[in-house]
Amino acid sequence: MKDIKKPKKMQLIFYAAIMFVVLILNAVVFPALINQSVKKVDYGTFLKQVENKQVSEVEIQQNQIGYVIVGEDGTKTVYITGRMDDPDLVNRLYASGVKFSSVIPDETSPIISGLLSWVLPLIIFIALGQYFGKKMQGKMGGLGGGMAFGKSNAKVYMEAQTGKTFADVAGQDEAKEALQEIVDFLHNPNKYKDIGATIPKGALLVGPPGTGKTLLAKAVAGESKVPFFSISGSEFVEMFVGMGAARVRDLFKEAQAKAPCIVFIDEIDTIGKSRNSSGMGGNDEREQTLNQLLTEMDGFAPDTGVVILAATNRPETLDKALLRPGRFDRRIPVELPDLQGRESILRVHAKKVKMAGDVDFNMIARATSGASGADLANIINEAALRAVRMGRTEILHSDLEESVEVVIAGYQRKNAVISMKDKLTIAYHEVGHALVAAMQQHSAPVHKITIIPRTSGALGYTMQVDETEQVLMSKEQALDKIATFMGGRAAEELVFKTVTSGASNDIEQSTKIARAMVTRFGMSEEFDMMALETVNNPYLGGDTSLMVSPDTSARVDAEILKIIKSSHKRAADILEENKAKLHELAKYLLEKETITGEEFMAILSKQEC
Repeated sequence: MKDIKKPKKMQLIFYAAIMFVVLILNAVVFPALINQSVKKVDYGTFLKQVENKQVSEVEIQQNQIGYVIVGEDGTKTVYITGRMDDPDLVNRLYASGVKFSSVIPDETSPIISGLLSWVLPLIIFIALGQYFGKKMQGKMGGLGGGMAFGKSNAKVYMEAQTGKTFADVAGQDEAKEALQEIVDFLHNPNKYKDIGATIPKGALLVGPPGTGKTLLAKAVAGESKVPFFSISGSEFVEMFVGMGAARVRDLFKEAQAKAPCIVFIDEIDTIGKSRNSSGMGGNDEREQTLNQLLTEMDGFAPDTGVVILAATNRPETLDKALLRPGRFDRRIPVELPDLQGRESILRVHAKKVKMAGDVDFNMIARATSGASGADLANIINEAALRAVRMGRTEILHSDLEESVEVVIAGYQRKNAVISMKDKLTIAYHEVGHALVAAMQQHSAPVHKITIIPRTSGALGYTMQVDETEQVLMSKEQALDKIATFMGGRAAEELVFKTVTSGASNDIEQSTKIARAMVTRFGMSEEFDMMALETVNNPYLGGDTSLMVSPDTSARVDAEILKIIKSSHKRAADILEENKAKLHELAKYLLEKETITGEEFMAILSKQEC
């Protein structure tokens, strides 16, 4: 009740302020403005000005006389004087040739005058107050307005208005197969009822960002041709206690009225976080909203035709009660696409643009290992933009290759000024990477080497592309990767007898692989298969936490350093054995700035002959 009375009190204060403003305007401001524009004179002065023929117009009113004097520069000045009992006034005005008239007394009713002066302004101000008050109530979620309080903000797409079907989703065949059963239930519920089966009430889509969780939910609605409610978890969380729970109730009430339908809650981890003793309290807004959601998911029968879909990047943080059977019965992983999936996604997005016949989607898919569906869509769009910049009407394979590099390393810095000494160092650094990779058995083939700086901060890079999709990584492959990263620094040491800051990213990446080998992959003799580290948020970057004693942590660091040092020495040995090839390749790269993997291997093979 306090929430309802408070707005009424505010309205009374607002109306009192309006009354005060109107009073000040009518009693002080308006008369003051009028008086500022009129000059008062005595009656004798008025008669002298009439005799001197200075007055051009006169208006005789009931209690006063107003007149106008035109100056030499043409400006008009209004004067006013009190009206006297002067029978000779009309004759004087005639003699002076002045235009004069008498105002007919205003017969306006005092009631009408009061209405115009007081009531009408009040009505206007009150109407404005009501209008802006409703606007504020709407923005505050209905505070003080019983009808708008806790109203759900879900977007409703009626029937197939989402515009998406399973044909628009590629690279997620397993997820589509799991969701197909829900579509079939919404189309033919009777065949499930006949056998006694119940469709899962809810399905939770989990996976990294950009993999198509929201797109899959829209595709389910498009295939089912039923209403689709879409809302974000953050829209339930408000600063007013109880509003989130009210919105949950309203959402499910609307959904049951339009059943069969699909309710999609994006980023459900916003309200579905686990309830534990480490929280600030057991009665906060988020917990109330979660409790209401759990109650509503239990409250409707399984045959009502309301299916709940939710998406999250952090399934490990969700409350156990939310994931139990009877609520979110099914957990559907929407993982990063594999090689075949990436190629399918590229082809789906390529249908929306004009492609040339020389495009090799398989090669682009191999070069984009670890890319999500959103990344691949961005690559197609970047290629289209580049084609337009180059004045073409269709996308070439070179446009796609360049767009891959733009997404990975940023745009080319064509106007960057780099000294010849630094360019020579960068050339040896990149050739060092490529040469070490080529001389090892378990490294991916070199696809491209360049020393053109990019906007990401990279002064050059060596791109490697696997021939096939790599699902597992052996210990030999991991060690070869680290040695390849060490190749740039080893080349600088061999040729220039010094080191530069250009290997900072190489050091970071190689240390990350070496640490994973020791703490998670069981690839060290010191710790064998002991798990030392746990992965947090596997779908959001995969940050890790070391769960060991300080003494063990020091031993872990020593083992990591041992791996890095041995890999560094191996890279230096490879470059020492192929020093002549290193010089020739660096010289060629310095001249061309960019060389392909074929050119690199041709020079390497020529040297071997």
